[in-house]
Amino acid sequence: MTETSTVDDLTITYEENGIETVKQLDKKVLTKGAWATIMYRYKEWSAAKGEYGADKYTIRRYQKRDGNYQQKSKFNISSVDQAKGIIEILQEWTKE
Repeated sequence: MTETSTVDDLTITYEENGIETVKQLDKKVLTKGAWATIMYRYKEWSAAKGEYGADKYTIRRYQKRDGNYQQKSKFNISSVDQAKGIIEILQEWTKE
């Protein structure tokens, strides 16, 4: 990943040999500052199938050092079912 100086420039889009192997579909910034947290929705290219797979989701944490953001950690949500489970638990935990 290329280092960037602003949260708006951060992306998970990745190209290899002229093929966009990771296609970013959406991005939501959860926190900004010295530490940034971003959720991404994306698809990965399957060379074997010649098409993009199902939507995937990831949460990335970046730390700003020397003027640039560097990825420090990530959590990949492996399926729509796992995403729905996370949503359900968070909704339960955040009820007032």
